Amino acid sequence: MDRRENQSPQGETARILVEFLEVAITSIVYLKGLYPSGAFERRRYLNSVVHRARHPQLRNYIHMSVSGLQPFIEKGLIERIAVVFFDTENVPLERFIFKLSVNQSCGSMVEDADLEFSLRSFLIKLSVSQPLTSALSQDCRWEIVGYFRMLPQADMGNTAALWIPTDTKQWQQPPLITPIKSMSSEPLNVQLYLEHPSLSKTMKS
Repeated sequence: MDRRENQSPQGETARILVEFLEVAITSIVYLKGLYPSGAFERRRYLNSVVHRARHPQLRNYIHMSVSGLQPFIEKGLIERIAVVFFDTENVPLERFIFKLSVNQSCGSMVEDADLEFSLRSFLIKLSVSQPLTSALSQDCRWEIVGYFRMLPQADMGNTAALWIPTDTKQWQQPPLITPIKSMSSEPLNVQLYLEHPSLSKTMKS
C-alpha cells in the first residue's frame, strides 16, 4: 500500500479501506458462486491470492460503488456497508455487513504493517467462510448498500446525489448474526458479520 503525501490520517485510512473493500466485496461475490468461475481472475493483494472480476460491468459496479463512498468514510458518515443478496421477490436472503468506525480525532497515520496484517486476515477468513453462508439460487440478485449515520449534504458534490434511499424489504424479526472477523487498528475499526432471517421467519416461509 503506497502512502499518499499531504493526506490526513482519515483520508489515508479511507483510501486504504476503500481499496480493501473492493477486493473483499469481489471475494464475497466469487464465494457465493452466482457467476461462472471464468468471470474472475486470480490476483495478489497484500501477499494473498484474491479474485478480480473480469467482466467490465461487474468490476466497474463494485469499483464505482465503493470508491463513491470514500469521501463519506473519510468524514465518518458511513456506519455500515452491506452486500445484500435477494430472492426473485426482492426479499433479502443474506447480508454481509462491514461495520466501520474511523476515529476522527486521531492525528497519527496507521502503521502499514499492522494494517496489512489485519486486512489480510479478513481475506483469509472470507476465503474459508462458505460453510457459514446460505446456498443461493442462480436467479437471485445482489447489490451494495451503504448505511449513512446521517444523510449526505448536497454541498458534498455530485457523489452525494448518486446515493438514493433504498426500497429494500426488511425482515420483520431481528436477524440471526454470525460473526466472521473483526479488527481494531487505530484509527480504524472494522467488523464483518453475516445476517440471515430469523428461524421463526424461516419456519413460516
